[in-house]
Amino acid sequence: MTTSIKAAQFASPAPAQRLERAAAALTEHGFVVEILDDAAAARARVEELIPEGASVFTGASETLRISGIDDDINTSGRYDSVKARGRQMDRATQRNEIWRALSVPDFIVGSVAAVTETGSLVAGSASGSQLPGYGGAAARAIWVVGAQKLVPDLSTALRRVEEHCLPLENERAQKAYGVPSALNRILILNAEPDPGRGTVLLLREAIGF
Repeated sequence: MTTSIKAAQFASPAPAQRLERAAAALTEHGFVVEILDDAAAARARVEELIPEGASVFTGASETLRISGIDDDINTSGRYDSVKARGRQMDRATQRNEIWRALSVPDFIVGSVAAVTETGSLVAGSASGSQLPGYGGAAARAIWVVGAQKLVPDLSTALRRVEEHCLPLENERAQKAYGVPSALNRILILNAEPDPGRGTVLLLREAIGF
């Protein structure tokens, strides 16, 4: 498969019928799912879902950055930003405190690299900082997911993470931090056993990687 074909496969927004199929499968697997028009709608919905003063950790996400959700949470003063608190802590002497704060906030907000039509979410990470919260440690989780991240099945999702997302994230990390990224950890969420804990905001438009 050529690079251009891969890009089209993994960057084009899925049509409404496929989004609805994925939403139905995710709902059957215990996730709360909303299909929204665009990033602006997701931004407004996230504000509605998170009460003022709640502790919130945002996973590194181009979707959150581009939509403005990251700034809303971490710089608006409406919430107890775990990321902002973590920057004030010493990584050498307060490592355990930092990881506890990252893992068990009231809310974790982020995105995923892929969502399948069979009802699974797939997240990749270099550090793993967002994965405990995604996996169940955070009291509530919200994922904002662009329509281009929808794939038929889990094997295609893993291909998307490695072949599409990793090169783009590597390029971003090189520019932002001067170091390459790496796909050190992958989390697959096949279901949400705690009803109401995990909310997926599926967008009809493409955003992020």
